[in-house]
Amino acid sequence: MTEQFPFYISLVIAIVILVMIADKVKVAYPVVLVVAGLGISFMPFMPAVRMNPDLIFVVFLPPLLYEAAWAISWKELWRWRRIVGSFAFVVVFLTALSVAFIANRFIPGFSLALGFLLGGIVSPPDAVSAGAIIKFVKVPKRVSSILEGESLLNDASSLIIFRFAMIALATGQFIWYSAALSFGWMLLGGLGVGLIVGWLFMKAHRHLPTNANIDTVLTLVTPYVMYIIAEEIHSSGVLAVVSGGLLLSSNRHSFLSGSSRLRGVNVWESLAFVLNGLVFLLIGLELPEITAGLKQEGASISGAIGYGLLVTGVLIVTRIMSAYGAVFVTLIARNFIKVADPRNPGFQTPLILGWTGMRGVVSLAAALSIPVQMSNGAAFPQRSLILFITFVVILGTLLLQGLTLPALIKRIKIPDFHDYPPEGEAENYIHRELAKHALQHLDSKYTGQWENSPLLQQMAAKWQGKVNDDAEVAISLEYRSIYLDLLDKQRNWLIQKNDHDEHFDEDIIRKHLRLIDIEEEKIRSL
Repeated sequence: MTEQFPFYISLVIAIVILVMIADKVKVAYPVVLVVAGLGISFMPFMPAVRMNPDLIFVVFLPPLLYEAAWAISWKELWRWRRIVGSFAFVVVFLTALSVAFIANRFIPGFSLALGFLLGGIVSPPDAVSAGAIIKFVKVPKRVSSILEGESLLNDASSLIIFRFAMIALATGQFIWYSAALSFGWMLLGGLGVGLIVGWLFMKAHRHLPTNANIDTVLTLVTPYVMYIIAEEIHSSGVLAVVSGGLLLSSNRHSFLSGSSRLRGVNVWESLAFVLNGLVFLLIGLELPEITAGLKQEGASISGAIGYGLLVTGVLIVTRIMSAYGAVFVTLIARNFIKVADPRNPGFQTPLILGWTGMRGVVSLAAALSIPVQMSNGAAFPQRSLILFITFVVILGTLLLQGLTLPALIKRIKIPDFHDYPPEGEAENYIHRELAKHALQHLDSKYTGQWENSPLLQQMAAKWQGKVNDDAEVAISLEYRSIYLDLLDKQRNWLIQKNDHDEHFDEDIIRKHLRLIDIEEEKIRSL
């Protein structure tokens, strides 16, 4: 273990350098990292890299899902719940089914069960790749929200398909009612574990004498506890982490102090950056091991590449068709039920949603978790070929879709749906309302007190638009508590605004909540 430590440290340094290069050349960093890992793997001095699937599923996946659950807007997720659910479950199932039929028809030795296994492996798109690409171009909020919401759930649905396909291959039969019960338990058990564990940790944060450091450590432990407990009772660890993360994220201001929130965000952003960088770099480094296994089975590399490109094409076409199908269903459903937006989105939005289907680390980890031998001692059929096809799919989608997505977005000019007020207008509105509510609270609760505090007078004048001086002024304990109370009043107004106004962008609300936390931290240090 200690012998490999310098190697992994060098990988982290390489990630930092490569991400800076990616930002400089305006290319999504997952693409650069995978290609760089692929190039580095052929260097003669490089040690053989064998990615342990447990490293991904147990060490990397829980914190990455948890961080994504904290970053996503619950309001946005609920608003687009139908299309998010359709992409995360229905489209994943249709994709796996399409791959199963094509693999059974065109790849020698692939049964339907084996094809369904491959479909479950390659069906979930990787949201990190799409998010890294979208940051270079401007897309409507709804597009990024749908992609973020889908990414939280599609890993769970694809891994459920993978498990059922493994059971069918091991037993040689598929009992539909048993599968339905297992599927229900995985969903309900995962959701239940996540909510219960999340509630317990929320109580621990709220009632134990914690500080910012302890709170941050507890947040680091939380996703692992959720995932491990859920997996131990044979439910979905992914859904447990997602549901628990969403519960804690939506209640973060009720059990975490401003200091804990500020420090936690910094720690989690850095952790997610390193973990994402490592997994994409390791994908590229894994190719020699995958190729060696294919050669040992006497399979043709060129033939395997052809099969991988065939599956890649099936994935792209199926997702694009599903995106347009989802729009068609929504246009029909609007006549019978209330939908998030009854307007016709045009051809651009479903095309972008369909083209953001880059595959990533979950697919490779699932493929690597296939056992070498089956329970009866026989070699697992087509294991090396499945691994190689999965790698080709990941590399192909990252290069083809990842490199062309920014140009496609700029070319087709996605319409602005005006889901939210313009950012400048929203910022001005928040500034006015925060100032108004702070002044009203100051006059109603602290009449006759704040006139004796230079700092409170200065802040009141600033809120009234009379001064813009941010100079610090000494403040007594009494007036510090008044100012903190005013900040808390503003924070509560922002939270209420976010909860009750679905047409206000939560990203702007979160920005101002963070600014209040920073101001509170500054006042406490005076």
